[in-house]
Amino acid sequence: RAEREGKNLKQRRKLKSSENKESAKEEKIRDTPMPERAPKHVLFQRFAKIFIGCLAAVTSGMMYALYLSAYHERKFWFSNRQELEREITFQGDSAIYYSYYKDMLKAPSFERGVYELTHNNKTVSLKTINAVQQMSLYPELIASVLYQATGSNEIIEPVYFYIGIVFGLQGIYVTALFVTGWLMSGTWLLTLAQVMISWVDTTRIEYSIPLRENWALPYFACQIAALTGYLKSNLNTYGERFCYLLMSASTYTFMMMWEYSHYLLFLQAISLFLLDSFSLEQSEKVHEVYKIYIFSLFLGYLLQFENSALLVSPLLSLVVALMLAKCLQLNVKKGTFIAKIMKVINFYLVCTLTVTLNIIMKMFVPHKENGHMLKFLEVKFGLNMTKNFTMNWLLCQESLQAPSQDFFLRLTQSSLLPFYVLVLIICFLSMMQVIFRRINGKSLKETITLEDGRIGGRPEIIYHVIHTILLGSLAMVIEGLKYLWTPYVCMLAAFGVCSPELWMTLFKWLRLRTVHPVLLALILSMAVPTIIGLSLWKEFFPRLMTELMELQEFYDPDTVELMTWIKRQAPVAAVFAGSPQLMGAIKLCTGWMVTSLPLYNDDDLLKRNENIYQIYSKRSAEDIYKILTSYKANYLIVEDAICNEVGTMRGCRVKDLLDIANGHVVCEEGDKLTYSKYGRFCHEVKINYSPYVNYFTRVYWNRSYFVYKINTVISFQS
Repeated sequence: RAEREGKNLKQRRKLKSSENKESAKEEKIRDTPMPERAPKHVLFQRFAKIFIGCLAAVTSGMMYALYLSAYHERKFWFSNRQELEREITFQGDSAIYYSYYKDMLKAPSFERGVYELTHNNKTVSLKTINAVQQMSLYPELIASVLYQATGSNEIIEPVYFYIGIVFGLQGIYVTALFVTGWLMSGTWLLTLAQVMISWVDTTRIEYSIPLRENWALPYFACQIAALTGYLKSNLNTYGERFCYLLMSASTYTFMMMWEYSHYLLFLQAISLFLLDSFSLEQSEKVHEVYKIYIFSLFLGYLLQFENSALLVSPLLSLVVALMLAKCLQLNVKKGTFIAKIMKVINFYLVCTLTVTLNIIMKMFVPHKENGHMLKFLEVKFGLNMTKNFTMNWLLCQESLQAPSQDFFLRLTQSSLLPFYVLVLIICFLSMMQVIFRRINGKSLKETITLEDGRIGGRPEIIYHVIHTILLGSLAMVIEGLKYLWTPYVCMLAAFGVCSPELWMTLFKWLRLRTVHPVLLALILSMAVPTIIGLSLWKEFFPRLMTELMELQEFYDPDTVELMTWIKRQAPVAAVFAGSPQLMGAIKLCTGWMVTSLPLYNDDDLLKRNENIYQIYSKRSAEDIYKILTSYKANYLIVEDAICNEVGTMRGCRVKDLLDIANGHVVCEEGDKLTYSKYGRFCHEVKINYSPYVNYFTRVYWNRSYFVYKINTVISFQS
């Protein structure tokens, strides 16, 4: 009986407590005021603002895409040229990408085309490659499917369809930047003007249309726009879901389009990790983004033919370390001394785990280590010295050197850099102010209003400040990375001058009292962009129109003659040897097999390039003959532009780099030439005397190219 009575008492207490909780919830619901429906005129204003903003975003993207298309047409006279002349405009690795697009269109079926690309033995001699995996040819696969599925083959030529997609993606790129600035500032002015003026420094599409980054970066811009909206604290549930889905899709697509995308996402993950450390309210959202990274890496690994580079990437190690650190994190009261110590321990734990996991993954996962990248970074930062031809050749590339003064001068003349620095300083100082307040345990409002003047308290602003500092730091070292940073500069500068909150933050620090600060901030956020826009229009619009009206000329008759001769005279099974850039053009224009390609992510191809480049060194005819026949080459092409190169940078000519690598120049003793009993091969072979004529027979030449047939039977003449 006593046990039964005890049980009954417990049940009654539970029922009472549950009843009390329910009654408390009901009282809360009663007490909380029902949200009043906004008046019709307010709803109309919101709808009109969103509609006009979306229309402006789409229009800006279309204008930019049309501008690029018109500029490309004026530069190359593209519509007035024959197919061969059009294909010659694709230079270097761009030619390789477009050649595989052509191969997919020629294939009897999509499945057969994919099989031939994944088991490709018709591009590089003595080498079977998975071109889809090695060169990230997913854009070409998608473009070929769209071209045939939409019936465009009856309407438009393949080359126009291909470049049209790329120009359209650049329009999406600008639209995404536009939307990002709009989400951050609440207004949608100025972004397009900044990008149009600084477009030379925001994209490499002027030189190489099919580059992987031109396909990938628009998706990354969409991901950043979705992430910006997702991190906003005042976003409703439906908006969060939409941003999350868009972010998931764009992250995965970005990873599939570009082999180096996971390094860029690694920088983004570092920015989010620091945001998570500084902004406690967004911790759950940040960890949801980490799940997107893991999902994208896993799916990318499966669909990229088990690409081991994704498993050993620093992104995966960092995300797993962050997940483990979250599981080990203790629940302590915020603002206390123990909480501060735990933050420091958590930061140290994440860094240690990331390095440890990455080392372990590289030990157990078989992968092709990009050793040349690590060696390049060592030499780039002065940690090592080398005479290796490939390393020194990469160091001499303009895109891998520090930015020139002209770059900063262009950004300053367009008023972009001064406004960007001003906006970055204000946001950074405001962010540090908020962080110190949180460290000291001071409570801050969750929803930030305009009157607060605290722009650095918004999570999306903290993320963008950290991310742009990381990208800017890299761009200061390697000029090629300016194409990642400059669009960010355009977007942040436009956001800053259009944001009332930024002006309010500045007025709060200045303690402005003569004029109402909120009113002045609203006026300046409209007046300053308008003034800047009008001044930019007056100064730079005539220049843009001049670029479109000016007829440039791309005329390369020597290359056209060379490709025509190869098509007409060379056997179908012939293998050509020469500089990698020319080999890419030969593969595209003729379809003949080559010995090397202008690709720098494969150690074997890099070694081939170095060996073939020996035709411009001081080596004997016998040595060159052995190198070429080892790759089953039938024809050798010597370029006069490389053989007689007059480089602008001392020591960066191909023949200089070869002399250093071969020991014909001693760098440590003031560039003194050492004795070589052989002359430079590319000069000597033109003279037609023994022993050169024994190994090589000249079969074609023009002003730029000399073609030699490699003799299979050597006849020694006196």
